Amino acid sequence: MTLDELKQLALDCGFSHVGKLESDTIEMHKEVRDSCAENKCRAYGKNWNCPPGCGTLEECEARVRKYRWGVIVQTTAELEDTMDYEGMMQLGKDHKAHFDRFAEAVRKAYPGSLILGDGACRSCKECTYPNAPCRFPEKQSSNMEAFGMIVSEVCKRNDIPYYYGAGTLTYVGCVLVE
Repeated sequence: MTLDELKQLALDCGFSHVGKLESDTIEMHKEVRDSCAENKCRAYGKNWNCPPGCGTLEECEARVRKYRWGVIVQTTAELEDTMDYEGMMQLGKDHKAHFDRFAEAVRKAYPGSLILGDGACRSCKECTYPNAPCRFPEKQSSNMEAFGMIVSEVCKRNDIPYYYGAGTLTYVGCVLVE
């Protein structure tokens, strides 16, 4: 699959924006991982796809460095106002649906690809971490922050906007394929 075909696949899955991702532009930051340990999202230490289950920062970086390129995918929507919680939740659901469709197709075209979305894994009601292996390793995808990435920085370094103007919200994910 060419880059253009991969980008078109992402658009066909419903994403608003797609851009090429060069893996050498990605930096991992200890500060991002440290913020995960603060457990504001209540997922730290509770699943295989968030720290520490997804590996050390060094292990995550080694996984990223196996690849040369991939794509950044985004779902953007306009909100009614800054307190439009319902709109934010709907956008999150839409992005997850787009991402799940895209990840499934990417895994078929690129077995062994690295798929990084947003948020914690939601495949099981209760994760087996840390007492037993993941039930669905073929569906695993960590999030970009779990790998220590500053999402806005990754977008900027790859010439894809992160901010689309006042009243908008954007969810971001990426896949590394080769």
